[in-house]
Amino acid sequence: MTIFRKNSHLLLALAVVLVMPLTMQSGSLASEVLIYGLAAMGCNLLLGHTGLLSFGQGIFFGLGSYTIALTLTRWPLPMPLALALAVVMGALGAAIVGWVAIRQRGTYFVMLTLAFAQMFYFLAYSMPGITGGDNGLMDIPRPSLAVGGFTLWPLASPWQYYGFVATVFLVAFWLLQKVSASVFGRTLLAVRDNEERAGAIGYNLKLLKLQAFVISGAVTGLAGALHAMMTGIAPLASAEYHTSEMILVMTVIGGTGNLLASLLGSAFYLLVGDWLSTLWPRWLLILGVVLMVVSLGMQRGLWGLGESAWNLLRGKGRGGKGRGGKADASATQGGHA
Repeated sequence: MTIFRKNSHLLLALAVVLVMPLTMQSGSLASEVLIYGLAAMGCNLLLGHTGLLSFGQGIFFGLGSYTIALTLTRWPLPMPLALALAVVMGALGAAIVGWVAIRQRGTYFVMLTLAFAQMFYFLAYSMPGITGGDNGLMDIPRPSLAVGGFTLWPLASPWQYYGFVATVFLVAFWLLQKVSASVFGRTLLAVRDNEERAGAIGYNLKLLKLQAFVISGAVTGLAGALHAMMTGIAPLASAEYHTSEMILVMTVIGGTGNLLASLLGSAFYLLVGDWLSTLWPRWLLILGVVLMVVSLGMQRGLWGLGESAWNLLRGKGRGGKGRGGKADASATQGGHA
C-alpha cells in the first residue's frame, strides 16, 4: 500500500497510457496527447514549481522539431541519437533564453521570454536554407528502432508509433517525478513561494532558475522532436507564439504544480478541441470561456477540481459510517475548506 501511494501518479499515468488505445480510434491523436503532455510538464516545472511564467516554450519545441528533421534528412543519424540531439538543443536554447530572462522578474521576465519567442520565429522564417522558411522541413522519416539490420520496434503505423511515444513519455514522467521530489525540486518550491526568503537563506536563485529552465527546455525539445516525427513535417508554426500559448494554456487548465495534471490539461485541450472543431469552426471562443472559468473559479485547474470532488466524496463516506450528524457536518466543512 505504501509503494502504491508513493508511485500513485506514475501508476495513474501508466493507466492513462494503457486506456487510450482502448477508447480512441486515432493513434495519431493519442500520440499527440502524450507529446503535448510532455511539453506541458516542461512548462509546469517552470510555472508550477518555480513560479516562472514563460512564453518561450515554443522556442524549445521548435528547436526539437528542426533538429530531428535535419538529423534524419540532411545529416542522417540513428533515430535514438537524433532524439538525444534534439533534447540537447532544447536544453541549450533554454540555457541561452534563461540566462538572459532570469535577470528580471515579474512583467519584465515575461516580456523577455516573449521577445525571445518572436525573435526565434523571425530567425526561423528568414533562414529557409536551414529551417525551410515558411514551408518548414518536410518528408521527415520515421525509422524503426533497429540494431545490426534487425528491427526491434517498427514505427510505421500510428499505433506502433504511439507505443514508442508512450514508452518515452513514461520514462520522462518518472524522471521528472524524481526531480520534483528531490531536494532540488523542493528548493524550487521554496523559490516559488517566497523568493526573498529563499535568497536570504543562501540559495543561488539565478542558478536554480537556470537549471529549471534547462530541464524544461530539454523536455520540450523532446516533445517537439516526437511531434515532427509523428507528422512528418517541422513547420514554422512549431516555433511561433501560438505554440507557446497553447502549451501554457494546457498547463493552466490541467493545474499547476502537479506533473500528472499536465497530461490532463493536454488531453482536455486536444480531445475537446477535436470534438468542438467538428461542431463549430470558432471553437476557440468556447475554449476562451473555459480558460476564464478556470482562471476565476478553479485556480488549481481540472486536477484541483477532481481532488476537491474526491475529498468531498471521501468525507461523506466517512461521515456516513457511524458518527451521525456531527460526522456529516465535519465532512461538509472539509469539503468547503
